[in-house]
Amino acid sequence: MSSSVSTPAGPQRWRQPLLIAAIVLVVVLFFGLGLHRQLTLEGLQRAHGALLERRAQAPLLVGGGYVLIYVLVAALSLPGAAVLTLAGGAIFGVGLGTLLVSFASSLGALLAFLVARTLLRDLVRRRFARQLAPIEAGVARDGVLYLLSLRLAPVFPFFLVNLLMALTPMRAASFYLTSQIGMLPGTFVYVNAGTQLAQLRGLGGILSPPLLGSLLLLALFPWLAKAATSYWQTWRLYRRWPRPRHFDRNLIVIGAGAAGLVTSYIAATVKARVTLVERAEMGGDCLNTGCVPSKALISSARLAARMRRADRYGLEPVEPRLSVRQVFARVAAKVEAIAPHDSVERYEGLGVEVLRGHARLLDPWTVAIRTGDGAEQKLTARVIVLATGAEPVRPDWPGADAVPLLTSETVWSWLGSSDLERPRLVVLGGGPIACELAQALAQLGLPITQIQRSERLLNKEDADVAAEVQQALAADGVTLLMGAQVLGFERQPGPGGAAMVLVQRGDRQERIACDAVLCALGRRARLTGYGLEDLGIPTGATVTTNAYLQTNYPNIYAAGDVAGPFQFTHTAAHQAWYAAVNALFGNLRAFKADYRVIPRTTFTEPEVASVGLTEADAEQQSIAVDVTRFPLHELDRAIVESAEQGFVKVLTPPGSDRILGATIVGDHAGELLAEFVLAMKWGLGLSKIFATIHAYPTMAEANKFAAASWKKQRVPHHLMPWLRRYHAWRRRS
Repeated sequence: MSSSVSTPAGPQRWRQPLLIAAIVLVVVLFFGLGLHRQLTLEGLQRAHGALLERRAQAPLLVGGGYVLIYVLVAALSLPGAAVLTLAGGAIFGVGLGTLLVSFASSLGALLAFLVARTLLRDLVRRRFARQLAPIEAGVARDGVLYLLSLRLAPVFPFFLVNLLMALTPMRAASFYLTSQIGMLPGTFVYVNAGTQLAQLRGLGGILSPPLLGSLLLLALFPWLAKAATSYWQTWRLYRRWPRPRHFDRNLIVIGAGAAGLVTSYIAATVKARVTLVERAEMGGDCLNTGCVPSKALISSARLAARMRRADRYGLEPVEPRLSVRQVFARVAAKVEAIAPHDSVERYEGLGVEVLRGHARLLDPWTVAIRTGDGAEQKLTARVIVLATGAEPVRPDWPGADAVPLLTSETVWSWLGSSDLERPRLVVLGGGPIACELAQALAQLGLPITQIQRSERLLNKEDADVAAEVQQALAADGVTLLMGAQVLGFERQPGPGGAAMVLVQRGDRQERIACDAVLCALGRRARLTGYGLEDLGIPTGATVTTNAYLQTNYPNIYAAGDVAGPFQFTHTAAHQAWYAAVNALFGNLRAFKADYRVIPRTTFTEPEVASVGLTEADAEQQSIAVDVTRFPLHELDRAIVESAEQGFVKVLTPPGSDRILGATIVGDHAGELLAEFVLAMKWGLGLSKIFATIHAYPTMAEANKFAAASWKKQRVPHHLMPWLRRYHAWRRRS
């Protein structure tokens, strides 16, 4: 099935055709009346005397007419703008001519900019959104400097600059002001040449090589000024710190989570002397309290759920006998089995010096490391990478001390040591962590209530995706309270009194009894206690970095959750490559972190995996898309596996097979998504996926069938009657 985001209707539908018709009419009249033959150097020289007489008779009329004609020629990129500029000097003199041409050319450029934006910007963005993204980011950051340089150097065609800037997000006011300033030197040169009209033999001699070189140097001035300003700001930052004459290390990495481990691994591989500092457990949150234990829990929970649904497989359903401690002992064992991959011993064997303790920046090159016994060691390094990770948000609601308020870090030890046979948990939040843990614990057989402030789960996913997950959670026994606001907590009086969560839903208040509350309301970067504030390193929700992952100190980098904007283990490792390479070799060549294709997976049942645009993203960004869906209940392997729930959804530009985004809901969605991630990374379209052989019967065929659905919607139906006639003729011949 294929559908498209609708395009605007009503009066706006006629705006572009009317504008095009008006432009065509003016252009036809311009050439039809022979005006292009008048706007030549020879024509201007012939009419010079008459124009001076008219100006003397009616100066305002001639001045206004001149400006109007110039604006029109510039706006429609008609030939003759250079001759009109000369005419400004020839008729009005240097002073007034420069003034009139400056405003007329800037207004004409602005109109050309607005016309091109109206006619072309949406079309180009729909077809080349991915390619334009880095350009738009560059213009948003340094657009004024780019435009100023293009205007100061008259070697770039006037109309082309207007067109290109119209395709970017630059504001019209910024475009106008920058254009007026940037075109002023070139305008003065041409207007001044116009005062010597009789001596001119052609336009080519106006810009002599020395003059052109001077203008090109002038075009470099904004960038030289920016570089000088940046150098001065950096000098001011560093001047209060004495720089070591020699460094103890090439690199110090603070934090041994995914980003820190990969950064230090790369540094050791290229034979840099690197020290990795970790205050807690090696492997960070992912190994110890996040990805690994949660997936171990989910695997046990899935099996328990299948035992209850054994009749789907022709077997007798059975209620599994649950021992919470036994399940969480298995979770701990799986963490312990994977821990050697991230251990001190392994990394020291790779050539990384690992120090256990809390690291704090003393200056841009010095790190103080305080160990558990209070001893402190100071090390210097040419470059430092912050990989301090993130921690769960723990809101300060009334009565928070009255109940066991758990997070994704503490739930494992609490449940693993609980004496309760089936502890009741209230899960707060509706994001991936909350949904994964709520469903897994419910599948094990624990009484689970999930409270979400909004009316739907997984707000970053499309509504149809969230609906599938919400239905699955309810089917597994999760009590969902949607549109509910937590007011606080309390504990019932008396020994062994139950913990209560106070909830407001509409105009009604409720009390939810539980044994513990699992708070899964998001995570925030670890920013305090590392000396960032003492050095003046800017922070917001995360450490502020540039595209190369540098902080305001060029030798201090950040990667992983502390740098954002994503909080995934795979993006932390992805950033770590850039941080390590830029830190060690940035003086030779630096690389901007590439976030164009970032996959994500929520490990509920069914799984949800996405990459690129969602339908909601496309609508919010006004990007027209075709949406192709393939339901899994039509896939042979899904049918035999009793895994028919879910679908594959792919977004493409209208008329193109280029993949803008893909979402998969179903069993093994995270694994299935990899094909779309690869295709988007390397520019492969749905036609390439359709032409690729997929083994039968596999779940991966769903991707090919989604591509086939896209193909089917584009069959040339108008040719079908002719094909029918052709085959009939073949039968008769």
